[in-house]
Amino acid sequence: MKIPFNRPFTIGRELEYIAEAVKSGHLSGDGPFTQRCHGWLEQRLGCARALLTHSCTAALEMAAILADVGPGDEVIMPSYTFVSTANAFVLRGATPVFVDIRRDTLNLDERLIEAAVTPRTKAVVPVHYAGVPCEMGAIMDIAQRRGLRVIEDAAQALLSTWHGRAAGTIGHLGCFSFHETKNVISGEGGALAVNDPALVARAEIIREKGTNRSQFFRGQVDKYTWVDVGSSFLPSELVGAYLAAQLEHADEVTEWRRAAWRRYRGALAPLARAGRLELPGDPPEGSEANAHMFYVLADSLATRTRLIEHLRAAGILAVFHYVPLHSAPAGRKHGRAHGALPVTDEVSDRLVRLPLYYGITEQETGRVADAVRAFFG
Repeated sequence: MKIPFNRPFTIGRELEYIAEAVKSGHLSGDGPFTQRCHGWLEQRLGCARALLTHSCTAALEMAAILADVGPGDEVIMPSYTFVSTANAFVLRGATPVFVDIRRDTLNLDERLIEAAVTPRTKAVVPVHYAGVPCEMGAIMDIAQRRGLRVIEDAAQALLSTWHGRAAGTIGHLGCFSFHETKNVISGEGGALAVNDPALVARAEIIREKGTNRSQFFRGQVDKYTWVDVGSSFLPSELVGAYLAAQLEHADEVTEWRRAAWRRYRGALAPLARAGRLELPGDPPEGSEANAHMFYVLADSLATRTRLIEHLRAAGILAVFHYVPLHSAPAGRKHGRAHGALPVTDEVSDRLVRLPLYYGITEQETGRVADAVRAFFG
Protein backbone atom coordinates (compact mmCIF):
# COMPACT_ATOMS: atom_id res chain seq x y z
CA MET A 1 0.00 0.00 0.00
CA LYS A 2 1.15 3.52 -0.77
CA ILE A 3 1.95 5.96 2.02
CA PRO A 4 0.71 9.49 1.21
CA PHE A 5 2.45 12.62 2.37
CA ASN A 6 -0.73 13.70 4.16
CA ARG A 7 -4.10 12.13 4.91
CA PRO A 8 -7.06 14.32 5.99
CA PHE A 9 -8.97 12.70 8.83
CA THR A 10 -11.98 12.68 11.10
CA ILE A 11 -11.43 11.86 14.74
CA GLY A 12 -14.64 12.63 16.61
CA ARG A 13 -18.04 14.19 16.00
CA GLU A 14 -17.27 16.11 12.78
CA LEU A 15 -20.12 14.65 10.71
CA GLU A 16 -22.55 14.83 13.62
CA TYR A 17 -21.78 18.50 14.19
CA ILE A 18 -22.09 19.31 10.48
CA ALA A 19 -25.51 17.63 10.39
CA GLU A 20 -26.50 19.55 13.51
CA ALA A 21 -25.48 22.84 11.87
CA VAL A 22 -27.51 22.00 8.75
CA LYS A 23 -30.59 21.14 10.82
CA SER A 24 -30.26 24.35 12.82
CA GLY A 25 -30.71 26.44 9.68
CA HIS A 26 -27.64 28.57 10.45
CA LEU A 27 -25.00 27.99 7.77
CA SER A 28 -23.45 31.45 7.48
CA GLY A 29 -20.62 32.65 9.69
CA ASP A 30 -20.49 33.13 13.46
CA GLY A 31 -23.05 30.49 14.42
CA PRO A 32 -22.89 28.41 17.61
CA PHE A 33 -20.07 26.13 16.43
CA THR A 34 -17.93 29.06 15.30
CA GLN A 35 -18.45 30.66 18.71
CA ARG A 36 -17.48 27.38 20.35
CA CYS A 37 -14.21 27.45 18.40
CA HIS A 38 -13.59 31.06 19.45
CA GLY A 39 -14.02 30.08 23.08
CA TRP A 40 -11.71 27.08 22.81
CA LEU A 41 -8.96 29.11 21.17
CA GLU A 42 -9.23 31.97 23.64
CA GLN A 43 -9.12 29.61 26.61
CA ARG A 44 -6.32 27.34 25.39
CA LEU A 45 -4.14 29.96 23.76
CA GLY A 46 -4.76 32.83 26.14
CA CYS A 47 -5.40 35.54 23.55
CA ALA A 48 -7.64 38.55 24.12
CA ARG A 49 -9.88 37.53 21.19
CA ALA A 50 -9.87 34.71 18.64
CA LEU A 51 -11.73 35.08 15.36
CA LEU A 52 -12.17 32.29 12.83
CA THR A 53 -11.37 33.17 9.23
CA HIS A 54 -11.74 31.26 5.99
CA SER A 55 -7.96 30.73 5.83
CA CYS A 56 -4.70 31.71 7.48
CA THR A 57 -4.18 33.89 4.40
CA ALA A 58 -7.30 35.82 5.42
CA ALA A 59 -6.00 36.15 8.98
CA LEU A 60 -2.73 37.57 7.66
CA GLU A 61 -4.61 40.03 5.46
CA MET A 62 -6.67 41.15 8.46
CA ALA A 63 -3.48 41.55 10.48
CA ALA A 64 -1.95 43.74 7.77
CA ILE A 65 -4.97 46.05 7.92
CA LEU A 66 -4.98 46.10 11.73
CA ALA A 67 -1.28 47.03 11.75
CA ASP A 68 -2.06 49.98 9.44
CA VAL A 69 0.42 48.72 6.87
CA GLY A 70 0.26 50.81 3.69
CA PRO A 71 2.12 52.07 0.62
CA GLY A 72 5.78 52.79 1.27
CA ASP A 73 5.96 50.65 4.42
CA GLU A 74 8.35 47.75 4.84
CA VAL A 75 7.67 44.46 6.61
CA ILE A 76 10.50 42.17 7.72
CA MET A 77 9.95 38.42 7.25
CA PRO A 78 11.78 35.26 6.21
CA SER A 79 12.01 34.33 2.55
CA TYR A 80 11.57 30.66 3.41
CA THR A 81 7.80 30.75 3.90
CA PHE A 82 4.54 30.39 2.02
CA VAL A 83 3.53 33.16 -0.39
CA SER A 84 0.63 34.29 1.82
CA THR A 85 3.08 35.66 4.39
CA ALA A 86 4.24 38.23 1.84
CA ASN A 87 1.05 38.62 -0.22
CA ALA A 88 -0.92 39.95 2.74
CA PHE A 89 1.36 42.98 2.96
CA VAL A 90 2.00 43.45 -0.76
CA LEU A 91 -1.77 43.81 -1.15
CA ARG A 92 -1.57 46.83 1.20
CA GLY A 93 1.19 48.41 -0.91
CA ALA A 94 4.06 47.46 1.40
CA THR A 95 7.45 45.95 0.55
CA PRO A 96 8.46 42.61 2.10
CA VAL A 97 12.06 42.71 3.29
CA PHE A 98 13.43 39.18 3.33
CA VAL A 99 15.90 38.18 6.06
CA ASP A 100 17.80 34.90 6.32
CA ILE A 101 16.85 32.01 8.61
CA ARG A 102 18.67 30.18 11.39
CA ARG A 103 20.42 26.97 10.43
CA ASP A 104 19.20 25.09 13.51
CA THR A 105 15.46 25.85 13.45
CA LEU A 106 14.94 27.29 9.93
CA ASN A 107 13.15 30.19 11.63
CA LEU A 108 13.70 33.89 11.02
CA ASP A 109 17.17 34.73 12.36
CA GLU A 110 16.42 37.24 15.09
CA ARG A 111 20.08 38.34 15.07
CA LEU A 112 19.62 39.82 11.59
CA ILE A 113 16.39 41.72 12.17
CA GLU A 114 17.66 44.97 13.64
CA ALA A 115 20.09 45.60 10.79
CA ALA A 116 17.17 45.27 8.35
CA VAL A 117 15.07 47.94 10.11
CA THR A 118 14.73 51.25 8.28
CA PRO A 119 12.60 54.36 8.94
CA ARG A 120 9.95 52.69 6.75
CA THR A 121 9.76 49.43 8.70
CA LYS A 122 6.26 48.90 10.10
CA ALA A 123 6.17 45.28 11.26
CA VAL A 124 8.06 42.03 11.74
CA VAL A 125 6.49 38.70 10.76
CA PRO A 126 8.19 35.70 12.41
CA VAL A 127 7.13 32.34 10.95
CA HIS A 128 7.18 29.36 13.33
CA TYR A 129 8.52 26.88 10.80
CA ALA A 130 7.51 23.24 11.30
CA GLY A 131 5.76 24.32 14.51
CA VAL A 132 9.05 25.24 16.22
CA PRO A 133 8.69 28.61 17.96
CA CYS A 134 10.93 31.51 16.95
CA GLU A 135 13.06 33.30 19.53
CA MET A 136 10.19 35.58 20.48
CA GLY A 137 11.91 37.25 23.41
CA ALA A 138 14.56 38.85 21.20
CA ILE A 139 12.02 39.69 18.50
CA MET A 140 9.66 41.40 20.92
CA ASP A 141 12.55 43.34 22.45
CA ILE A 142 13.55 44.71 19.04
CA ALA A 143 9.93 45.54 18.21
CA GLN A 144 9.40 47.40 21.46
CA ARG A 145 12.57 49.45 21.07
CA ARG A 146 11.88 50.28 17.43
CA GLY A 147 8.11 50.80 17.67
CA LEU A 148 7.18 47.87 15.41
CA ARG A 149 4.18 45.57 15.28
CA VAL A 150 4.84 41.83 15.55
CA ILE A 151 2.52 39.56 13.56
CA GLU A 152 3.19 35.87 14.18
CA ASP A 153 2.64 33.53 11.26
CA ALA A 154 1.68 30.54 13.40
CA ALA A 155 0.06 28.62 10.53
CA GLN A 156 2.01 25.50 11.50
CA ALA A 157 2.23 26.07 15.23
CA LEU A 158 -1.09 25.38 16.97
CA LEU A 159 -0.33 24.19 20.54
CA SER A 160 3.40 24.90 20.25
CA THR A 161 4.70 26.97 23.15
CA TRP A 162 7.53 29.37 23.88
CA HIS A 163 8.43 29.58 27.59
CA GLY A 164 4.92 28.51 28.55
CA ARG A 165 3.13 30.89 26.17
CA ALA A 166 1.25 29.67 23.13
CA ALA A 167 2.88 30.41 19.79
CA GLY A 168 0.76 33.02 18.05
CA THR A 169 -0.09 34.87 21.27
CA ILE A 170 3.21 36.59 22.01
CA GLY A 171 3.20 39.23 19.28
CA HIS A 172 0.45 41.79 18.80
CA LEU A 173 -1.37 39.44 16.41
CA GLY A 174 -1.13 35.75 15.51
CA CYS A 175 -2.39 33.85 12.47
CA PHE A 176 -3.30 30.14 12.42
CA SER A 177 -4.21 27.66 9.70
CA PHE A 178 -6.63 24.72 9.75
CA HIS A 179 -5.90 23.67 6.16
CA GLU A 180 -6.15 19.93 5.63
CA THR A 181 -2.33 19.64 5.76
CA LYS A 182 -2.14 21.06 9.29
CA ASN A 183 -2.34 19.23 12.63
CA VAL A 184 -5.95 20.22 13.39
CA ILE A 185 -8.02 20.66 10.25
CA SER A 186 -11.26 21.93 8.76
CA GLY A 187 -10.40 21.52 5.07
CA GLU A 188 -9.80 25.21 4.61
CA GLY A 189 -9.88 27.61 7.54
CA GLY A 190 -7.86 29.81 9.82
CA ALA A 191 -7.99 32.07 12.84
CA LEU A 192 -6.70 35.45 13.93
CA ALA A 193 -5.50 35.71 17.53
CA VAL A 194 -5.81 39.32 18.68
CA ASN A 195 -3.38 39.66 21.57
CA ASP A 196 -3.46 43.45 21.96
CA PRO A 197 -6.85 44.26 23.57
CA ALA A 198 -6.79 47.68 21.89
CA LEU A 199 -7.16 45.96 18.50
CA VAL A 200 -10.14 43.73 19.33
CA ALA A 201 -12.97 46.09 18.38
CA ARG A 202 -11.41 47.02 15.04
CA ALA A 203 -10.60 43.38 14.26
CA GLU A 204 -14.29 42.50 14.55
CA ILE A 205 -15.20 45.37 12.22
CA ILE A 206 -12.62 44.47 9.57
CA ARG A 207 -13.75 40.83 9.63
CA GLU A 208 -17.40 41.90 9.12
CA LYS A 209 -16.77 43.74 5.84
CA GLY A 210 -15.92 46.97 7.65
CA THR A 211 -19.23 47.16 9.53
CA ASN A 212 -20.01 47.24 13.25
CA ARG A 213 -22.40 44.30 12.83
CA SER A 214 -20.96 42.41 15.83
CA GLN A 215 -21.66 45.38 18.08
CA PHE A 216 -25.22 45.51 16.74
CA PHE A 217 -25.87 41.86 17.62
CA ARG A 218 -24.51 42.47 21.12
CA GLY A 219 -26.94 45.38 21.50
CA GLN A 220 -24.18 47.98 21.70
CA VAL A 221 -25.55 50.01 18.77
CA ASP A 222 -29.11 50.31 17.46
CA LYS A 223 -28.11 49.66 13.84
CA TYR A 224 -24.98 48.66 12.02
CA THR A 225 -23.27 50.45 9.17
CA TRP A 226 -20.01 50.76 7.25
CA VAL A 227 -17.39 52.27 9.57
CA ASP A 228 -13.98 51.05 8.31
CA VAL A 229 -12.25 49.11 5.56
CA GLY A 230 -12.77 45.37 5.65
CA SER A 231 -13.80 42.31 3.74
CA SER A 232 -15.71 39.04 4.15
CA PHE A 233 -13.31 37.02 6.26
CA LEU A 234 -15.86 34.76 8.00
CA PRO A 235 -15.93 31.02 7.33
CA SER A 236 -19.18 29.11 6.97
CA GLU A 237 -20.73 27.49 10.04
CA LEU A 238 -20.02 24.10 8.43
CA VAL A 239 -16.31 24.86 8.72
CA GLY A 240 -16.82 25.83 12.35
CA ALA A 241 -18.72 22.59 13.02
CA TYR A 242 -15.94 20.42 11.59
CA LEU A 243 -13.28 22.39 13.42
CA ALA A 244 -15.12 22.29 16.75
CA ALA A 245 -15.03 18.50 16.66
CA GLN A 246 -11.33 18.52 15.79
CA LEU A 247 -10.42 20.92 18.60
CA GLU A 248 -11.99 18.53 21.11
CA HIS A 249 -9.19 16.09 20.20
CA ALA A 250 -6.36 18.56 19.55
CA ASP A 251 -4.16 17.20 22.33
CA GLU A 252 -4.59 13.63 21.11
CA VAL A 253 -3.67 14.63 17.57
CA THR A 254 -0.59 16.51 18.77
CA GLU A 255 0.67 13.60 20.86
CA TRP A 256 0.17 11.16 17.97
CA ARG A 257 2.28 13.36 15.71
CA ARG A 258 4.96 13.81 18.37
CA ALA A 259 5.24 10.05 18.75
CA ALA A 260 5.66 9.63 14.98
CA TRP A 261 8.22 12.45 14.92
CA ARG A 262 10.26 10.76 17.65
CA ARG A 263 10.15 7.42 15.81
CA TYR A 264 11.53 9.03 12.65
CA ARG A 265 14.35 10.75 14.47
CA GLY A 266 15.30 7.64 16.39
CA ALA A 267 15.30 5.45 13.29
CA LEU A 268 17.32 7.90 11.19
CA ALA A 269 19.77 9.01 13.88
CA PRO A 270 22.49 6.55 12.74
CA LEU A 271 22.47 8.13 9.28
CA ALA A 272 22.84 11.58 10.85
CA ARG A 273 25.72 10.41 13.02
CA ALA A 274 27.41 9.01 9.92
CA GLY A 275 27.04 12.37 8.17
CA ARG A 276 24.74 11.02 5.44
CA LEU A 277 21.93 13.48 6.18
CA GLU A 278 20.86 16.09 8.74
CA LEU A 279 17.86 15.83 11.04
CA PRO A 280 15.85 18.45 12.94
CA GLY A 281 16.99 18.84 16.50
CA ASP A 282 15.06 19.46 19.67
CA PRO A 283 13.17 22.78 19.92
CA PRO A 284 15.12 25.62 21.56
CA GLU A 285 15.33 25.57 25.35
CA GLY A 286 12.03 26.62 26.90
CA SER A 287 10.04 25.76 23.77
CA GLU A 288 7.77 22.87 22.89
CA ALA A 289 6.86 22.10 19.28
CA ASN A 290 3.71 20.42 17.99
CA ALA A 291 5.47 18.02 15.56
CA HIS A 292 3.84 19.59 12.55
CA MET A 293 6.57 18.35 10.22
CA PHE A 294 9.50 15.95 10.04
CA TYR A 295 12.14 16.79 7.48
CA VAL A 296 15.60 15.61 6.51
CA LEU A 297 18.33 17.59 4.80
CA ALA A 298 20.23 15.87 2.01
CA ASP A 299 23.71 17.02 1.02
CA SER A 300 22.66 18.57 -2.29
CA LEU A 301 19.80 19.25 -4.67
CA ALA A 302 20.83 16.25 -6.77
CA THR A 303 20.73 13.91 -3.78
CA ARG A 304 17.41 15.38 -2.65
CA THR A 305 15.90 14.76 -6.08
CA ARG A 306 17.12 11.15 -6.19
CA LEU A 307 15.85 10.52 -2.65
CA ILE A 308 12.34 11.74 -3.48
CA GLU A 309 12.33 9.58 -6.63
CA HIS A 310 13.56 6.56 -4.64
CA LEU A 311 10.79 6.98 -2.06
CA ARG A 312 8.15 7.43 -4.76
CA ALA A 313 9.28 4.17 -6.39
CA ALA A 314 8.77 2.53 -3.00
CA GLY A 315 5.19 3.86 -2.81
CA ILE A 316 6.03 6.70 -0.43
CA LEU A 317 5.20 10.33 -1.21
CA ALA A 318 7.81 12.70 0.22
CA VAL A 319 8.01 16.31 -0.95
CA PHE A 320 10.28 19.33 -0.86
CA HIS A 321 9.08 22.67 0.49
CA TYR A 322 9.21 26.37 -0.37
CA VAL A 323 10.90 28.04 -3.29
CA PRO A 324 12.40 31.07 -1.48
CA LEU A 325 10.27 34.15 -2.00
CA HIS A 326 13.24 36.43 -2.68
CA SER A 327 14.12 34.34 -5.74
CA ALA A 328 10.53 34.01 -7.04
CA PRO A 329 9.33 36.31 -9.86
CA ALA A 330 6.80 38.10 -7.65
CA GLY A 331 9.29 38.29 -4.80
CA ARG A 332 11.81 40.07 -6.98
CA LYS A 333 9.11 42.43 -8.22
CA HIS A 334 7.42 43.30 -4.93
CA GLY A 335 10.07 42.68 -2.27
CA ARG A 336 13.79 42.85 -1.61
CA ALA A 337 16.33 40.77 0.25
CA HIS A 338 18.34 42.24 3.10
CA GLY A 339 21.78 41.08 2.09
CA ALA A 340 22.60 37.53 1.08
CA LEU A 341 20.38 34.69 2.29
CA PRO A 342 22.78 31.73 2.17
CA VAL A 343 20.96 29.47 4.64
CA THR A 344 17.63 30.01 2.88
CA ASP A 345 19.13 29.23 -0.53
CA GLU A 346 20.91 26.12 0.73
CA VAL A 347 18.04 24.66 2.76
CA SER A 348 15.50 25.13 -0.01
CA ASP A 349 17.60 22.85 -2.26
CA ARG A 350 18.21 20.15 0.34
CA LEU A 351 15.04 19.72 2.42
CA VAL A 352 12.70 16.72 2.12
CA ARG A 353 9.49 16.38 4.15
CA LEU A 354 8.53 12.85 5.15
CA PRO A 355 4.91 11.64 5.53
CA LEU A 356 3.43 12.74 8.86
CA TYR A 357 -0.26 12.86 9.73
CA TYR A 358 -2.70 11.77 12.41
CA GLY A 359 -3.23 8.04 11.95
CA ILE A 360 0.18 7.19 10.50
CA THR A 361 1.19 3.92 12.14
CA GLU A 362 4.42 2.68 13.65
CA GLN A 363 4.68 0.20 10.76
CA GLU A 364 4.29 3.02 8.22
CA THR A 365 6.91 5.31 9.77
CA GLY A 366 9.17 2.26 10.00
CA ARG A 367 8.67 1.55 6.31
CA VAL A 368 9.51 5.15 5.42
CA ALA A 369 12.63 5.08 7.59
CA ASP A 370 13.69 1.75 6.05
CA ALA A 371 13.35 3.23 2.57
CA VAL A 372 15.47 6.26 3.53
CA ARG A 373 18.13 3.99 5.02
CA ALA A 374 18.09 1.82 1.89
CA PHE A 375 18.68 4.88 -0.28
CA PHE A 376 21.80 5.80 1.68
CA GLY A 377 23.04 2.21 1.63
